[in-house]
Amino acid sequence: MAAYNLTSSDPSTFILNGIPGLEAAHIWISIPFSMSYIISLLGNFTVLFVVTKEQTLHKPMFLLLCMLALTDIGLSTCVVPKALCIFWFCSKGITVDGCLTQMFFLNAVAAIQSAILVTMAFDRYVAICEPLRYATILTNARIAKLGLVGLLRAVLLVLPEPLLLRRLPFCANHVIPHTYCEHIAVVKLLCGDTTVNRTYGLVIIFVVIGLDLTLIGLSYGLIIRAALRLSSKKVHQKALNTCTAHICVMLMSYSPSLFSALTHRFGQGIATHIHVLLANLYILVPPMLNPIIYGVKTKELRDKIGKYTCRM
Repeated sequence: MAAYNLTSSDPSTFILNGIPGLEAAHIWISIPFSMSYIISLLGNFTVLFVVTKEQTLHKPMFLLLCMLALTDIGLSTCVVPKALCIFWFCSKGITVDGCLTQMFFLNAVAAIQSAILVTMAFDRYVAICEPLRYATILTNARIAKLGLVGLLRAVLLVLPEPLLLRRLPFCANHVIPHTYCEHIAVVKLLCGDTTVNRTYGLVIIFVVIGLDLTLIGLSYGLIIRAALRLSSKKVHQKALNTCTAHICVMLMSYSPSLFSALTHRFGQGIATHIHVLLANLYILVPPMLNPIIYGVKTKELRDKIGKYTCRM
């Protein structure tokens, strides 16, 4: 325990408590964690492998699916291995630099994923509402540039978070009641005025989630309006299938993260273990289900995966 006898002026280690109040059940909780992580890796690496191998899938939509798969892998890998170490081995210590690094990469990957979801919504809008111009509006090169813009936006927005945390000393309590270094949980360990840290965290939430959800809603609103104006049942069905798959992904991606972020700040009456479980749902469920949803809903990808499965 000497390693955890830290001072407020020079802390060297934080302690991640896992899921407070459910410590006795950690070994059982690790089962869905590990299974979700394995399914996520298998599903997303399958998408990456099939799209890479099949020349006919080298199209903007499938390039976006590959980018989404990479962010899903990164999102879960930032959290789940350390969480399993907590559950299995009670390895709760994490250095301050390691904590801030985990927080930066986790939030940056989440911001990149949000930008990709916006681009996917725009891709579907062009495909359904402007099909004749699709090949000229959305090319692989343009999708790659949009991906770089999303990466740059994420780094510029998220990098100030750990830098702002470094400007104040940490208090004597170095216990984080979480499975990973969530921003507001680390802010609560600071000694001094944390108004700037809390405000900037909210700004990121509303800039990334608020703006991106607005753009996504606008895209699907235009898709539905365009589909309803046409008499073709085929177009109606295509629009419905597109919106159903994407809306499922949006709900899985944004609802837990937005609810968790806001309840950490304003939901004082909600139990801590509920906060933590909701935050982990955002890490576990979308990376696991995204490749399944798109694999089922996207016929070309489904057929190619079936071909490789039959070969094996």
